[in-house]
Amino acid sequence: MSDIASDTPETLTDAAILARFHAAKNPPGSSRTLGFRMLSVNQAERRIEASFEPAAEVVGNPMGHVQGGYVSAMLDECMSVAGMVTSGMTCVMPTLEMKTSFLRPAIPGPLKGVGWVVKWGKTVSFLEGELYDPEGRLLAKASATAIPTPFSKFKK
Repeated sequence: MSDIASDTPETLTDAAILARFHAAKNPPGSSRTLGFRMLSVNQAERRIEASFEPAAEVVGNPMGHVQGGYVSAMLDECMSVAGMVTSGMTCVMPTLEMKTSFLRPAIPGPLKGVGWVVKWGKTVSFLEGELYDPEGRLLAKASATAIPTPFSKFKK
């Protein structure tokens, strides 16, 4: 396993990748439901920051908290996007396994997610992410194992 994405093109700047996300005309339905918006890209650190403004439908309990599966989905999105960025936007990152630790309830409203690549490999990568409330309190953290898969494998 290599710790760098050595066979990926280095032509995209952080700003260009961020602009691509902001210009996306048809984001995945899950991204829309979670209210995903990319805030920053740092290829050198293999890290991204995103905001979430989840739809009202994600409230999953009588106490009015965001259902844990949606919290996990937000973290999965941050980690997967960090992997895509690390690949130079040449790969998607199907998750093999994921563990989420819920530290405090997520209240509907703006949330901030951070995702990063711990170890990059051609066949397996290790990712981590954290989700914060507007006051900067850590709500949940996750780790995942993913398979870097070239976009070209999905073209017909």
